[in-house]
Amino acid sequence: MTKVWIVDDHVVSQFAMEYSIHRSNCSMAVKRFDSASECLNNLQNAIPLSQDVPDIILLDLQMPNMNGWEFLNKVKEIAGYNNTINVFIISAYLNEEDRAIARDHHLVKGYFDKPLSKISVDRIFQSANTSVN
Repeated sequence: MTKVWIVDDHVVSQFAMEYSIHRSNCSMAVKRFDSASECLNNLQNAIPLSQDVPDIILLDLQMPNMNGWEFLNKVKEIAGYNNTINVFIISAYLNEEDRAIARDHHLVKGYFDKPLSKISVDRIFQSANTSVN
């Protein structure tokens, strides 16, 4: 079963993403995080043990305390991290600068707009499956 972690400080956005995931008819285990730091703590515990590591992270950029870019910088510092997690930026802001950074960022597999549609979810899972195989 594919593990998907949603990192977004807005509960409504989390719910909408999870709803779109379930509509895609994929077998997914979804875990939600209200902050990037909460997700980072879970990753720091999971990666060295190779347990419960997500296959996909859907990451919002605009969050208090630690934004999405800061989160990605911290992920690279986790001992044992080997770039096997498919990270997709999910943002409500149509910022071309962020899109350009996402295209060039080695941890980011794609950039999608909120609200996340079923078509976008299908593209995310297709892209994630392609990069894993």
